[in-house]
Parts: sequence; C-alpha cells; structure tokens
Amino acid sequence: QNFFFQASNPGQFENDSDVLWQRGHVPETIAYHGRVGINTDAPDEALVVCGNAKVMGRVMHPSDSRAKQNIREVDTNEQLRRITQMRLVEYDYKPEFASVMGIKDT
Repeated sequence: QNFFFQASNPGQFENDSDVLWQRGHVPETIAYHGRVGINTDAPDEALVVCGNAKVMGRVMHPSDSRAKQNIREVDTNEQLRRITQMRLVEYDYKPEFASVMGIKDT
C-alpha cells in the first residue's frame, strides 16, 4: 500500500539519494515506501500520528459502502453455519498500548 503526499516540489529533498522517496505516478505527488511518523521517531505502522489529525476531505476505508459494488443479500442459514465455525475470543489491551491510546477500560 502506498501513501501519496502532495508537494509543490516533488523529489526535491535535502538528500536526493534517499531511495525511499520517489516521484509519484500522479503529477505533483511523491511516494514514500516505508513508515511515516508524525510527532514520533519510531512509527510501527505505515502511518503513525501522535496527536490530533484534521481531515478536510473524506477518508475512504475498504468497508465503506462507497467503495463497493454488487452488494447483495446472502443465504442467512449458510452464514449462521459459518459463524458457528468461527473462533471467538475475548482479550485485554496491553497497559502500555491502552495508556498511549487513551483507552480507560482495557
């Protein structure tokens, strides 16, 4: 999965030899193939934002109905049979994760 950031000067960085930054396939974009951290120097995911984030547009997610087509109902009995075969679990968040994420009830 690639993340694209708009820039007025794509590809112009202090160290142009850094192969992680590349010009995007879309005009006026750059691509970074690695992890990005905002307010952290140790991102453990593709994008980690430590602090508030403001989005002025839409955030699309694979579960968003706007990203789907051919939505149709399914055989309920067959789906219930499948559910009975699922592994169901309970869990607690690790305290260090819960405190960073502001989760009170772990």
